[in-house]
Formats: sequence, structure tokens, C-alpha cells
Amino acid sequence: MPLKHILLALSVVVIWGVNFVVIQVALQELPPLLLTFFRFFFATFPAIFFFKRPQNTSWKMLFFYSLSMFILDFAFLFSGMYAGVSSGIASLALQTQVFFTAILAVIFIKEKMTLAKIIGAIVAFSGIVFVGFHAGGDVNLLGLALVECAALSWAIGNLVSKQIGKVDMLSLVVWGSLISLPFLLALSYIFESHLWSFAMFTHLTFKSIGAIAYLAYPVTFFGFGIWSWLLSRYPATTVAPFTLLVPVVGFTSSAILVGEALPSWKLIAACLIVTGLVINLYGDRLIKRT
Repeated sequence: MPLKHILLALSVVVIWGVNFVVIQVALQELPPLLLTFFRFFFATFPAIFFFKRPQNTSWKMLFFYSLSMFILDFAFLFSGMYAGVSSGIASLALQTQVFFTAILAVIFIKEKMTLAKIIGAIVAFSGIVFVGFHAGGDVNLLGLALVECAALSWAIGNLVSKQIGKVDMLSLVVWGSLISLPFLLALSYIFESHLWSFAMFTHLTFKSIGAIAYLAYPVTFFGFGIWSWLLSRYPATTVAPFTLLVPVVGFTSSAILVGEALPSWKLIAACLIVTGLVINLYGDRLIKRT
């Protein structure tokens, strides 16, 4: 991979890592489900007028993609952070989607779970358990459980994406965003309407407006677009390891931008989870070489 493409991959990693701080900022003024609705509303319009519906896939598969990757994934993630999980911890805990994906693939599409993947999953989930033992402050057990539900939803979405096959990723994101809107608005009305007020909308700061724009455009369009472009040109094994840096950026940006503390237990948990991810990605190749 030439340097300019490495820099593109790293730019996506930075955007996705800082994303968690941006969510935390926006949640100070907006409830989580309504924020999720706004994120996908602006990801839908006006882009929907410029992208055709993804070809070679059904409305049913589009719905399941939207349900898992957008409605449940981000509703759970935003709600978990709203409940009290800090941006740094959320960026780390969400990476367990890698192992949920592997487990679901074994159950539903009969892929093999290798020894390296089992060891990687155990090491990574020990990091999540370690986080759970430090509940309080910027770790809330309910919030952590919701973030893990987001990781599970993402994993389900990965399997749905595999069933959909090769399509225009930006088109898939735009139309998936459109499908999510009535469901997210209904969920927000059911669970958050008591938080809705005219003043909430009229007193939104530029900080929150900017956060919504960041979530809708750089994170969604630039991130998904560049990532899909890289995956179309290089093996997944070349591109995927860059995601290991997302929680590193998440932790660092949280510490710099919102002053999140980094006690030793967080660093230990981060090492366990990232080590588990590395074993998951490279363990099989190392075993074969030996």
C-alpha cells in the first residue's frame, strides 16, 4: 500500500476515533435516540436524490441491514454513552464486534472457529470484564451492557452485509439511513418524548450542530466511502488491521479533548482488548509459520 493510501486509511481511523468524543459532546444537549435520528436524517438528505437504490439486493435485506447496522447499533451505542460510559471506554468496548462476528459466523454460516480466534476472544473479553469491575465514574454497568449490545448488532450487520454481497457502499448507507428514520423517530417518541421541548431545539449550540454534521458527513460519507474504496483495492487483511488504532485514537482524543482520566486499569483493559484483536487477526498465520 503506497504512503498516500496509508494516510487515507489513517485519516479514516482518526475520524472514527474522534467520533466518540463528538457523540459525547452532542449527548449533552440531545437525548440518544433523537441524536441517532438526526445523524441518519442528514446522512439521508439530500444524498438520497443522488444515489440509486443498491442493485442486486432486496428491500428485505436492506431493512435487515438498516435494522442491525443503523437502528440497533447506534441506538444502543448512543444510549450506552448517555447512560454513563465515557467516549474512551465506548471506543474500546465496541471493538468486541469482531468476536461477536466470529461467533455468529460459526453458528449461522458454519465458519470454523480456530484456536487463535478462541484465545483472542477470551483475552479481549477478559478486558471487558476488567472494565466491568471498575464500575463507577465513567463506567456504568448498564451503559457498558448497552455498548456490548451495539457491538452485537454491528456483528449481525456484518453477516447481513456478507449476504448482500458487493454493492455500492455509499448507496447502501444512504438507503439504509432512509429506512432507519421512521423507526428511530418512533423509538425516540416512545422513550424520550418527555425530554422533547421547543427550547431544546431553539437553544442548540453550534457545538451540537457541528457534532451532528460531523456524525453525518465525515464519519458516514468520508469514512465509509474511503474505507470501501480501500477494501476494493487491497485485501481485507491489509486494510482491517488499521481498525486496531480506532480505540487508541478514541482514548487519546478523549483524554485531550474532554479530559478523560487514564488510570492504569483503563490501560490494562485496553492492552487486553487490543491484544485479543491482534491474536484474532494474526494468530492463525503465526501458528502456521511455527
